[in-house]
Amino acid sequence: MAAAGTHDAYMEHIRNKLALVPERPGCYLMKNAAGEIIYVGKAKVLRNRVRSYFTGGHDAKTQRMISEIRDFEYVVTANEMEALILECNLIKEHHPRYNVLLRDDKSFPYLKITGDEHPRIEVTRRVVRDKGKYFGPYPNAFAAHETRKLLDRLYPLRKCRTMPDKACLYYHLGQCLAPCEFPVDPAVYEPMIAEITRFLKGGYGEIKKELQRKMEEAAAELAFERAREYRDQIIAIEKVMEKQSITLTDAGDRDIFGYAADKGWMCVQILYMRQGKIIQRHMSRFPHYGDPYDDFITFVTQYYSDNPAMPREVLLPGPPDGAATPTGPETGDIAAQLREWLGVKAIVPKRGAKRQLVAVACDNAKVALEEKFRLLERDRERSVEAAEELARRLGIPSARRIEAFDNSNIQGVHPVAAMVVFTDGKPDKKEYRKYNLRTVEGPDDYESMREVIRRRYERALKENGPLPDLIVVDGGRGQIAAARDVLENELGLDIPVCGLAKDDRHRTAELLAGDPPAPVPLPRDSREFYLLQRIQEEVHRFAVEFHRQKRARSMVASRLDAIPGVGEKTRKKLLSHFGSLKAIREASVEDFKALSIGEKLARRILQALNGEEEREGTGRDA
Repeated sequence: MAAAGTHDAYMEHIRNKLALVPERPGCYLMKNAAGEIIYVGKAKVLRNRVRSYFTGGHDAKTQRMISEIRDFEYVVTANEMEALILECNLIKEHHPRYNVLLRDDKSFPYLKITGDEHPRIEVTRRVVRDKGKYFGPYPNAFAAHETRKLLDRLYPLRKCRTMPDKACLYYHLGQCLAPCEFPVDPAVYEPMIAEITRFLKGGYGEIKKELQRKMEEAAAELAFERAREYRDQIIAIEKVMEKQSITLTDAGDRDIFGYAADKGWMCVQILYMRQGKIIQRHMSRFPHYGDPYDDFITFVTQYYSDNPAMPREVLLPGPPDGAATPTGPETGDIAAQLREWLGVKAIVPKRGAKRQLVAVACDNAKVALEEKFRLLERDRERSVEAAEELARRLGIPSARRIEAFDNSNIQGVHPVAAMVVFTDGKPDKKEYRKYNLRTVEGPDDYESMREVIRRRYERALKENGPLPDLIVVDGGRGQIAAARDVLENELGLDIPVCGLAKDDRHRTAELLAGDPPAPVPLPRDSREFYLLQRIQEEVHRFAVEFHRQKRARSMVASRLDAIPGVGEKTRKKLLSHFGSLKAIREASVEDFKALSIGEKLARRILQALNGEEEREGTGRDA
């Protein structure tokens, strides 16, 4: 029964996501219960293709794969060609066991103008650092070869791989200058190479018009075979020149960033390009409160401070048209500023394939953000139902407003507590509260719980503030008893209290409630159990974050207090004025005059802090 319930939960999750899949081309990644990618596919219309797996009949192999699917992801692309190339790269990276195509090391073909004295056009699957010019990749190999044939007919470049002894048939057909027999000045090739380059970079409109004219003339002369040849050449050009941007020819490593912001939320997409191919992506969605572009640049900076392994190049979108960059006009463009901050080649491309790559990242960020909003709308009703079901299982009238508490300390040092509020099953962050514990000495969870419950609800009674329908404490019977004692015996409040016990992996294990507290049976795949998990994770995160902040401030204060002549008053002035130890270290003696700190004390402060930094650096090097 439990397995069946889990499967139903998975299918409900998949049905919810299916309703949000866009009608766009792209790739989809099927995952099993362990989160492993078991199949990668491409689609011209993602919604139709992904839905088809969960409707209608299938062969035995497909049915076996479908039975393992527990989740899926997708990446939108500009067209089906991009989807094909991305599918190839993803399969080679992840090796899904249900994929049989595109798993070898075969790469896509490129058109190449060789860098020889007498150049030629060839189709190759290897990109090497030589004097040649490469164009591609082209997923349609037939169209690539047909385009090479077309260019060979239009331009009299060398056709033979090895120089023959005398002029061959191509010379007599006017398709080669026969450098094997006649002297040819290399300068003769320059205009031809320039035209071919322009053609292969997209300037093929004039050639198409000429072929169209010839096709119509041949048809008018009833030369249908010749007309069909021209038509096939036009089709080959259109296929091979369809724009795509998932792969670049330089085989370089780069990270491509894109972002979208709406309704106070931001989504950042990072496409990881390695050896010229996009092989992975990373997506982050989070609330933001400032200027969208400014917050995006802050995210990029923080990302590389946490992930120091940087690629050769980072591609970024520019600020919206008409918006000022966060660096300001006096300090130059944002890419230059990031190069200074990160020490990496940061580029805001204005045109070409790199600009298209950034557009793909931004497009995916927009789609992911829209998906979140639609999921939120769909989840709102289910969140209310989860809170109602939790109240029913606990036997209380309502659980519309839930307040949860957690304590944080390290061996009793810097004890703090935190409270989070969930209203109708959703976090209500403006109601969150932090507490510096005052009366607790040592690591005493029960006394910590007593103090925070007392302070919270004494104030609520005094200010006639809202009271919760349910209190959740992070802990077992001891924490529940401590909270109840304060509520009932000191404050005269009758508010239900439950506890969340954790297993040895620090995960939500069971719900304790009642008098005396006893386990409340909750299916692990139920919405109410998921709601409790979210509450416990959120209050723990909030408490630990507050504790880290307090510990960091304490370390800063102790460093300043250790300097002779710096007391509490001077320390507060320094931190209020400069904001951080780093800013104090980088200040000049003149900067301290604004705080009425003399030159002698200023030099002592700088010497103490910078000497300390030198010692730390030496220790790291050692």
